[in-house]
Amino acid sequence: MNTSSDILVIGGGIAGISAAARLAPDAKVTVLESEPVIGHHSSGRSAAIFIRNYGNATLRALNAASAAFLAQPEGVAETSLLSPRGELLLATEEDMAQFEAYLDGSDGLERVSPQQALELVPILRQETIAAAAIEWDAQDIDVDRMLQGFARRLRNLGGSIITGAGVQSIVRRDGVWTVATPAGEFSAPVLINAAGGWADHVAQMAGVHTLGLAPLRRSAVLIPAPDGHDITRWPLFANAGDQWYAKPEAGKIMISPADEDPVEPHDVWADDMVVAEGLHRFEQAVTIPVTRVEHSWAGMRTFAPDRTPVVGFAPEAEGFFWLAGQGGYGMQTAPALSQLAADLCLGRLSQLGETVLEALSPERAALNFNRDNRHE
Repeated sequence: MNTSSDILVIGGGIAGISAAARLAPDAKVTVLESEPVIGHHSSGRSAAIFIRNYGNATLRALNAASAAFLAQPEGVAETSLLSPRGELLLATEEDMAQFEAYLDGSDGLERVSPQQALELVPILRQETIAAAAIEWDAQDIDVDRMLQGFARRLRNLGGSIITGAGVQSIVRRDGVWTVATPAGEFSAPVLINAAGGWADHVAQMAGVHTLGLAPLRRSAVLIPAPDGHDITRWPLFANAGDQWYAKPEAGKIMISPADEDPVEPHDVWADDMVVAEGLHRFEQAVTIPVTRVEHSWAGMRTFAPDRTPVVGFAPEAEGFFWLAGQGGYGMQTAPALSQLAADLCLGRLSQLGETVLEALSPERAALNFNRDNRHE
């Protein structure tokens, strides 16, 4: 049996679900997800924080464009998806170049003294802090409420989410893409590739040239809150050299070694050695030992070669739309990227500037290196 739609979306993470929900008022949309539930991989393992200054200039523009929706998510949630947190950036002497580069062009970052940093997070080793800055406006994102809210909106508007629908083959015939899955065949003239770490694999199956997207593992652990400390109001605190970061999480502390190890796309798990090395670096910055890890996990952050998302129609394959390479920015940029995807698929003008659109395009110069490596 073949199910026809106007638009097929491959991938039931926040990228695919949010784009489908934005399209649903104007098109019949079907989302295909290989797992039994949506948001199983990267979306369900996010650090879940909105940091306006996170990423390059293009990503900062997307962060700014997403902020209003996250604060007032009309049609997705009744109240704000954000809650106060803050991000404290800490630099050792070795990190100063990266620290200054991060602050360059930033908005709303305030330099603070080592003593002020210690007042915000009392377990820090003051003698290791060469410089510090706080982004007061960094906020926690209610990831599950956002994902489920977009999914609910999609279904309420007549869209479908098919789980257990891993892609087996993709063909285009007579202007229509047909995707075969264990759940049946699905067809549409427009196919959105929102497959996260599998996005290049999907492109290859469709006969579309790949973009050099790289899935990178990011690990995390939960440890108990330190005795004698109320961590509720602590900000996320992070090493400016990307050696580790930590944040309060449900009464415990989540720590990540900030690893970026290349992996084949799969249901990733934390590597014990990588976690141990990251926890050692964390311990050098604080006055408490890590005596017990209560839980560990990992997710995939998939990047294009220039670490900027890819959004737009493939120039050589009619109706094949890229929505991939969100890296570690997928949650906080989803409102802007989903709106852009809907606008481009429906032929509407985008509110994002031309500079941002060009930076996101599959035709941008940074991706041209792979043009000769087409899948025939």
